[in-house]
Amino acid sequence: MELSSRVRYALLALLELASHYHQGNYLQIDQIAANHKIPDRYLAQLLMALRRCGIVRSQRGAKGGYALAKEPRKITMPEVLTCLEGSKNLEPESQTVSATPETAVIESVWHEATTAALAVFQRHSLQDLLEKRDESQRSNPMYYI
Repeated sequence: MELSSRVRYALLALLELASHYHQGNYLQIDQIAANHKIPDRYLAQLLMALRRCGIVRSQRGAKGGYALAKEPRKITMPEVLTCLEGSKNLEPESQTVSATPETAVIESVWHEATTAALAVFQRHSLQDLLEKRDESQRSNPMYYI
């Protein structure tokens, strides 16, 4: 399994929105894009996809922008992955009848690894990622001279 840039950028944007969730602020695309070095137009496409899936909501106007549509703890990684990559990428490939014992062993291990990775994703919400980020920032303070 590989984390695509599409999913990586979306998760960065969602973490930014999650950090402002309890303040009720809407963030504009250019704010998020600048903070995480994401191309504006690409981010706009990602946020539109996330809006269609009900993960974010948007508001027009001077104080408009994007916000999470529900609490960060209710947004799971598989929900984001399914929204952006489709459900096919989240299901372990069904094991096929292999031509040789060697390919059967390889496919079996790959299936096991994919199943384990999906179980890890299932256990983590956006809130978990936010807490891990905050914990990481607290444990690695920056010193200025």
